[in-house]
Amino acid sequence: MKLVPVLAALAIAAAALAAQAADTPGSNPSAAAPTAAERLAKARKSIDAKDWNTALRELNAAAREEPRNADVQNLLGYSYRKRASPDVLKAIGHYQAALRLDPQHKGAHEYIGEAYLMERKPAEAEKHLAELEKICGNKDCEEYRDLAKAIAEFKARN
Repeated sequence: MKLVPVLAALAIAAAALAAQAADTPGSNPSAAAPTAAERLAKARKSIDAKDWNTALRELNAAAREEPRNADVQNLLGYSYRKRASPDVLKAIGHYQAALRLDPQHKGAHEYIGEAYLMERKPAEAEKHLAELEKICGNKDCEEYRDLAKAIAEFKARN
């Protein structure tokens, strides 16, 4: 019967540890998971550095947190298109998602147009050029000028 007091002492010790663990915060507040905005900022720095893997990791995490963020979808498309082994179809899917969320997203129109040129579909690119002209004109709109230049270069090569 000496086993009962030992088991009782162990049970009390275990309960004390459990109570202590329950009172201890589960994580350090300063080590909280980054917000979607923080991930987007880190992704932009990675894009500037052409670190596509880091950009994609951060953007995919941001997309899980904010699935209705057109900028995240646009930059996902950009990163998939620009990496060493481009995935143009995946990029186009993300640009389309960005445009569903924000039909006037200038960057998405420019980049999807460039992606369509990679797929040898200049007529599709020209549709997005026309949309850019409606959204921001053709003189003071960098996205319009960039896509118009890409289309002209494509046509000169083909």
